Amino acid sequence: MKHLKVGGLMTDDVVSAVPDMSFRDVAKLLAEHDISGLPVVDADDHVVGVVSESDLLARRALTAREVMSAPAVTVHAEEAAADAARLMVRRGVERLPVVDEEERLVGIVTRRDLLRVFLRPDAEIRRRVREEVLAEALNLPADAVDVHVLDGVVTLDGRVRLRSQAAMLRRLAERVEGVVAVVDRLSARDDGSRVEGPPTRSAYDFS
Repeated sequence: MKHLKVGGLMTDDVVSAVPDMSFRDVAKLLAEHDISGLPVVDADDHVVGVVSESDLLARRALTAREVMSAPAVTVHAEEAAADAARLMVRRGVERLPVVDEEERLVGIVTRRDLLRVFLRPDAEIRRRVREEVLAEALNLPADAVDVHVLDGVVTLDGRVRLRSQAAMLRRLAERVEGVVAVVDRLSARDDGSRVEGPPTRSAYDFS
């Protein structure tokens, strides 16, 4: 399966601060560049923290080191955008510094950037589930189960031979870019029972 990478969405012209930068200068950077947060890097460009507007408002301090949130939550450029979205939601952050193999800053990706992943048409999502998940990943006929998509919500309906196939289908469908949630109505022929899975959920909540 093809996955959109973080490197394809990130901004590589990153505004950053150093630990000893004054509180006032950090605030000026945010205002001048109309951004709500920035990474803090050391002399080797390693990300040591992140400063956001909320950090500035919550903790009046003298330097970026004193106000930053640390350790920073980072992501690598080669990671899937969908995985970065999950990480962002799980950790409750608005932006992720992007680092290379040596953990040096190379870019930044924001929730707004990642929202681009979820603007795919329903017809394209359906095609990718059928072709990339059913046919390519699971080696099943593209019409092995019914795939319905409405507003990014994928409904899988039908029967497969094994419960393990159904579970894998559900997991892979969740990873297709643009999928907001998966409704599982699958059953397996091995025992004729409905496959129990997690309740229908929104995979990404950017509220």
